[in-house]
This record gives sequence, C-alpha cells and structure tokens, in this order.
Amino acid sequence: MVQSSQGFLHQYLRPTTGMGALVFGIIFLCFAITLAAITRGISKRAEKHLTDVTALRFAASLVQVLIFIIGFIIYAHLIPELRALGTALLAGVSVISLVIGLAAQNTLGNLISGLSIVLYRSVSVGDRVQLGTPKGLVTATIESLSLGYTLLRDSEGAEIIVPNSVMASGVVVRLSRRNAKA
Repeated sequence: MVQSSQGFLHQYLRPTTGMGALVFGIIFLCFAITLAAITRGISKRAEKHLTDVTALRFAASLVQVLIFIIGFIIYAHLIPELRALGTALLAGVSVISLVIGLAAQNTLGNLISGLSIVLYRSVSVGDRVQLGTPKGLVTATIESLSLGYTLLRDSEGAEIIVPNSVMASGVVVRLSRRNAKA
C-alpha cells in the first residue's frame, strides 16, 4: 500500500512526468483564474467609489493579463521540456515580435495614445469637446474612453468613434468639463 501511494505521488506530483506536468498545469491555471477573479471583484468594488473608472479598468485588465503571463512563466520553468522549448523559441521571438510590431503599428499606437490620455487626463468622460473629423468641425460629448478608441456623441445623437492616436495627436478643444458647474 505504501509502495502504491509512492508510485501515485511519483507519477502525479512530479513535473518531470507527463501526468505531473498536466496536474501542475491544471493547478496553475486554477490559481491564475482565481487570482484574476479576485482582481475583477476588487475592481468592481472600487468602481462604486469612483466617478471616472477608465484608469481602474485598464489597471485591472493589465493585472489580470500579468497574472496569467507570470503563472505561465513559472509553470514553464517547472517543466523541464517547456524550459528547453522556451530556450529554442527565444531566438524566434525577436523576429516574430518585429513582424507583429510592424503589422500592428496602428493598433499599438492607439493603445499607447489611450494610455497617455488615461494617465494625463487630457479629456474625461462627460467632457464636451470640439474636433475636426472628415465631416468637418464637430462638437460632441465624450461617452467612453477605452485604450483603443474614444466614443463621442454629437448633438444629433450620432456616435463618433475616434482612434486614440487621433485624439492624442490632433487638436481637441475642450468646451466644458464634466465636473464644471453650469
């Protein structure tokens, strides 16, 4: 009986065996999902106390992604086969990152611009702004700020979706702040 339990532990709790790697993978995945859910819960609770939740939502999303990335990195270091595979793939990652960077240049530009808009608070949700569009000069209210795009609504009710790279690099005239008293 002692011998069979040692065989069980040897097979299922050692990262060098296939079953052990699977068990550790499931454990790490469950742990990452739990931490991400806790992060979402804390974020939702904190949103109730804030008027502008854009930065909080960004930070919560970033933390959730980092949880999964860090969990995978730790898992990959535990499993010898993945460690060897990671070393072999490291050379290819630089080439792939260059190709992806060039292909996603506009998207990455929007993300960086969105981050700067959130950090510098140049405009906020509820602000009334004026900016140039293909239809000419438009006056609208900011309805939402995401990391990629800013959603505006004009006086006629039309939605105007502006890439954040345009919001950050173009001239935007703020006519009124959300918190300004009328």
